[in-house]
Amino acid sequence: MKRKLMLSVLLSLSTACCATGARAQMGGGGPMIAPGTQVAPADALNALLEGPEKSMMNLVKAMPADKYSFAPSQAIFVPSQKTEYTGVRTFAALCIHVAQANYGLGGRIAGLKPDIDPMSLTKLTDKDQIVAALQASFDFVHKSIATVTTANAFESVRGPMTRATTAAYVAVHTSDEYGQMVEYLRMNGLVPPASQK
Repeated sequence: MKRKLMLSVLLSLSTACCATGARAQMGGGGPMIAPGTQVAPADALNALLEGPEKSMMNLVKAMPADKYSFAPSQAIFVPSQKTEYTGVRTFAALCIHVAQANYGLGGRIAGLKPDIDPMSLTKLTDKDQIVAALQASFDFVHKSIATVTTANAFESVRGPMTRATTAAYVAVHTSDEYGQMVEYLRMNGLVPPASQK
């Protein structure tokens, strides 16, 4: 009983914070959920992912197609600023990495198999195909998260990682990679959509 109560409290807080943050960032929308209201784990976890997903999808659409092959290199810094960029991912590779991670993590959450082979995504080079593949991977994750219930949320999927924590990690990973993608746009003189006024 304590475990279910703690899950309800944590997920309610996550939803309230996510809903408030999303409304502040996006300028409104969605019904307000009163504090203390019970929220289904799948609803709370999907809401947690929606903000970083929207930011990332807007950003990848804003990056020009000819910049998808861009990767940071010493050439973009002043000569006295020595840095090591061997093996750094291109913008396209960052997008593909997120898509592959979404399929891997989504598969762990629900035991679902994707309709595509995530390894085949490494062959994509066209912006439109990469953007579509990334969106499809988020759709897969949302479908997986929809299977999380109060009864199974804290079942282990790998060691101490549970269905709920794995679903939350998708949002964390998306936010982390989004932060890197922002810098790719800025290094190309572009203002990310979320920062435009």
